[in-house]
Amino acid sequence: MLIEKLNWRYATKKMDPAKMVPQDKLDRILEAVRLAPTSSGLQPFEVLVVTNPEIRERIRAIAWNQGQVTDGSHLLVFAAWDTYTPERINMMFDLVNSERGFTNEGWENYRKMLLSTYPQRDPEVNFQHAARQAYIAFGAAIIAAAFEGVDATPMEGFDADKLDEILGLRARGLRSAVILPLGYRDAAHDWLVNLKKVRRPREALITEVK
Repeated sequence: MLIEKLNWRYATKKMDPAKMVPQDKLDRILEAVRLAPTSSGLQPFEVLVVTNPEIRERIRAIAWNQGQVTDGSHLLVFAAWDTYTPERINMMFDLVNSERGFTNEGWENYRKMLLSTYPQRDPEVNFQHAARQAYIAFGAAIIAAAFEGVDATPMEGFDADKLDEILGLRARGLRSAVILPLGYRDAAHDWLVNLKKVRRPREALITEVK
């Protein structure tokens, strides 16, 4: 079932602006994002769900005028932490302890290790690390969208600094990493929809080390 959905999906080039993704499907896609694995469980990113037409028009202008930004039903913006701070690290460790109802010596020693290393690193190193975690969730969103029969178009083609400005991300300690329009394909006007999906063969991609 999942493999069939992954064969069905493609980077949709033309979306139908008249079709909206139902809230229940959107919620499940976002839940897949929330449940995605991240390094040390820190979840060092946030996701903005942009539906405001005026804001999406502004984003389209700094995203190579890609129509999916405005024609899609929703635009997901994955914004990574601009750096790691003691407050952010402690927030996640405290949340884990609260949710699990106990503290663990090994877990607390791991907290101390992160606190002694991450905040002292160059902020750009930390952002790049956080952005890689956002990409894991981004991949989960793409797969979840396919499973729900929702089209998605992965996009790195945008001016990140200008997107940060439009959404006020820097003031929140965030920087945009990648964006994902969600919607439904306009099959009659999408040049890519009927073209064969091409991927490298398994033997050229996967090596089994036994």
